[in-house]
Amino acid sequence: MKNLKSIALALIAFVSVTSFAQVSKKVDAAKSTVNWVGKKVTGEHSGNIMLKEGTLIFKGKKVVGGNFTVDMTTINTTDLEGKGKTNLDTHLKSDDFFGIEKYPTATLVIKSIGKKGNGVYSVTGDLSIKGKTESIKFELNVAENTATAALKVNRTKYDIKYGSGSFFSDLGDRAISDDFDLTVKLAY
Repeated sequence: MKNLKSIALALIAFVSVTSFAQVSKKVDAAKSTVNWVGKKVTGEHSGNIMLKEGTLIFKGKKVVGGNFTVDMTTINTTDLEGKGKTNLDTHLKSDDFFGIEKYPTATLVIKSIGKKGNGVYSVTGDLSIKGKTESIKFELNVAENTATAALKVNRTKYDIKYGSGSFFSDLGDRAISDDFDLTVKLAY
């Protein structure tokens, strides 16, 4: 009888520890996407950026954290071709925008997360671009082996002021919105 009690206690301890243990799941960067849209007075441009690496942290089936690195050197315009595309890609990589020579990556670290229900989480994270870190809030949707999110980023918080009507008054129809949108799909 004593052996049965010992086995039962060991089994309960094992189940308790494994039920509450955190598990890191590596994001498959090749199967994940990060798409962007930047708007200006006369229209918009869109493109993508490659995820370099990332991890989602789970406790049971619940997401409790994560961290991600984006390869800013891969910023790519998808709505233009030829010289226009080359010019915009080059400009986005320059110091006017993301300064990729000095800042080749951007990062997002989840700082707090709350479950809203049915695989939906409210997330607060630290987003770092061009060496500046700012708090950002967004919703994360998790289902099967994917997670999706839509983020609105105010570029001026990261010292990206080129063409901003908030800083320059004589831009007219050349003004660029301070916000850009990211649509993220993570495969893990």
